[in-house]
Amino acid sequence: MRVFQNSGVYAAYMRRLDMLAVDARSFSDRLALFLDDRYGACHILQPVMETSPDIFFTNGDDEILQRYWAVENGLPATSDMEQILLSQIEHHRTEIFYNSDPMRYGNDFVRKLPGCVRKSIMWRAAPSGNTDFGAYDLIVCNFPVILDGYRKLGWRAEYFAPAHDPAMDSYAENRDRPIDVLFVGGYSRHHRRRAEILQAVSAIRRDFKVYYHLDRSRLTRLAESPIGWLLPLGKHRRPKNIRAVSRTPLFGRELYEAISQAKIVLNGAVDMAGTDRGNMRCWEALGCGALMVSDSGVYPEGMVNNISMVTYEDAESAARTIVNLLREPERLQALANEGTRTVRTVYNKRAQWLNFQRLAASA
Repeated sequence: MRVFQNSGVYAAYMRRLDMLAVDARSFSDRLALFLDDRYGACHILQPVMETSPDIFFTNGDDEILQRYWAVENGLPATSDMEQILLSQIEHHRTEIFYNSDPMRYGNDFVRKLPGCVRKSIMWRAAPSGNTDFGAYDLIVCNFPVILDGYRKLGWRAEYFAPAHDPAMDSYAENRDRPIDVLFVGGYSRHHRRRAEILQAVSAIRRDFKVYYHLDRSRLTRLAESPIGWLLPLGKHRRPKNIRAVSRTPLFGRELYEAISQAKIVLNGAVDMAGTDRGNMRCWEALGCGALMVSDSGVYPEGMVNNISMVTYEDAESAARTIVNLLREPERLQALANEGTRTVRTVYNKRAQWLNFQRLAASA
């Protein structure tokens, strides 16, 4: 089975990648640096990490990476990104096209795929408006409510989960964890419930070490800039307590390192899938050995309240729950250990790859 996995990266991470790859001068060099940094590794299929010749991986939105490949394979440096991706697929003789960036490469792109491609599979775990994904043979993600929505539109959709990244194991072993509470994620006017939780938990900063690494929206950054304080943008600024514990965004191994320094990772859904839960932070927090404290809801198999994680109901209970846990370090550590054991066993890379092959065969 010859699989082509296409992914994409956040603009904020692209800036980090450019710094990591400042000396890279080829497609393979830049890609190797990206893979070693483990960004999005829970979604990357096992054979990619093992450099199997039967699988090809790229980030189709990384213009520098893609133009390296184009030049190295005889295409004009000015080729557009879609043409480069199609050429890569044809050159690889891909049989299964697996795309994690369908908003960029949607139905029109799928209809242009070369004849060697037998099945097209896409990952999409977020609301997509009126976007039509009907050209894909299969849509996968780990949110049942979103999958049901796809099925109601007549599209085939199946459950498929992220996996534990083995590189997390060395981070999970760390027992020196000076950070009491860590949160890493986005912050914007759309995250109203998240902002309430962050505000409540940040209030414990006088007694505990609380770190928030926030990727602020453009409007929030403007509101908090020198000129922004002169404009009527108060509702877009972070409250004082949140600003006091905030630091720069983290990605890749820097994220793993931060989690390995934390006793508790605070998590919160963004209400995109009803009561379904299972964002990437679940795998990252548990995989790197922290206890995840997250909002109540329906979690993936093995992620169970008071066994492998702890849940809260609202902002007040989030702060109260975290304080109680920090005052019971032995219980906290036992819960964290069980969470790490769960993701290592239930969500290992081998199981993910076997499940992918099963879904591809039946698509």
